[in-house]
Amino acid sequence: MAFQRGGNAVDAACAMIAATSPMWDVLSWGGETQALVYDPRSKKVIAINGLGIAPSGATPEFFRSKGLEYPPAYGPLTALTPGTPGGLMLMLAEYGRLSLGEVLAPAIELADGYAIDAETANQIERWKDKLKEWPYSIKVMLPHAGQEREAPRAGEIFRQPDLAATLRKLVEAEKQALAAGKSRKDAIQAAYDRFYKGDVAQEFVRGAQEQGGLITLDDLARWRPLIEEPLQTTYRGVEVYKLDTWTQGPALLQSLNILENFDLRAMGYNSANYIHTLYQ
Repeated sequence: MAFQRGGNAVDAACAMIAATSPMWDVLSWGGETQALVYDPRSKKVIAINGLGIAPSGATPEFFRSKGLEYPPAYGPLTALTPGTPGGLMLMLAEYGRLSLGEVLAPAIELADGYAIDAETANQIERWKDKLKEWPYSIKVMLPHAGQEREAPRAGEIFRQPDLAATLRKLVEAEKQALAAGKSRKDAIQAAYDRFYKGDVAQEFVRGAQEQGGLITLDDLARWRPLIEEPLQTTYRGVEVYKLDTWTQGPALLQSLNILENFDLRAMGYNSANYIHTLYQ
């Protein structure tokens, strides 16, 4: 879709991130997105850091006051500021060609309703007791609440109207900015501002705090996605790039540096020695 509309690989990647998020992907529209982008203008690889941060109220003193040595593994007190929307919009504005509306169109269509796959539907059923702790999640994730199977059934149309409405608000903000004569980049920024500073942010904070979360409007407004320089090494003459220490990227680069000292070809592909060496 992105290429047919005249977009580039970044547009396609943004559309993919957006389209997988309504499908209950492991990150959804939540706290983290990341990317490596080759910029043909500078002829450099750049990194997109869309990692959310802990809210300002998540201090050691706060958790100790709750009788906790560490933040809990689940629940509102674990939440970061959402990073995926901002990371996507930064990447699109700086390195893409298409509008936010074009990139979000498949995601909005999926949020309006798609035939859910068996794996996701069954995963929702397995986690339904945890999901029931969240009143808003029940309405979306458990359409058959009270029945023996409460999650959607494989092939059933799975609808997320609130998510669709939120995405449409971002597209609306972009359209209004373009109609007012703003540039493409500034129009995407208008959508960004609506999410992190406007009515979307206000509703996000209201819902989070209602459930006991700590995220504030100031936390959302102060957060920024970042353009960073990635880490880089060479493996047998091939340049390899990874994101910085906020990911597991450095560990992979170090592993490649260690692995370069072994003659893998002599071991034979997928031999016991080959596999043992890779795993170690």
